[in-house]
Amino acid sequence: MTKLYQSVMLAVVANLIAFIQLQGHYVFPKIKFLKTVPYILGLSIPCALMFFHATKLSYEHFGEFWNFRLIGFGIGTITFGTMSWLLLNEIPTLKTIICLLLAIAIILIQITNVVKM
Repeated sequence: MTKLYQSVMLAVVANLIAFIQLQGHYVFPKIKFLKTVPYILGLSIPCALMFFHATKLSYEHFGEFWNFRLIGFGIGTITFGTMSWLLLNEIPTLKTIICLLLAIAIILIQITNVVKM
């Protein structure tokens, strides 16, 4: 498994956790614990560690930080859009679909951008 693949997978999992951490009380309104400080802080630590390691692995792969900054943005956008659709029934509008396609394009451009100038 390459460092880039590990980095992307860590970012996806971290974004999924962040979505549940921040929007979980809307997805599951009957679970009052999802609005508590211990819950938020408890998920912050593993989430931050995953983002840290994703950035580290990406830097080891590319030798630069910009690539993963943009890949992370794209992953976050796609994850948020997908989770909002699946869990909150927010049907994507044409504008949202275009933004998701642009996020995919950003990820693909960065992943294939290994040539240094």
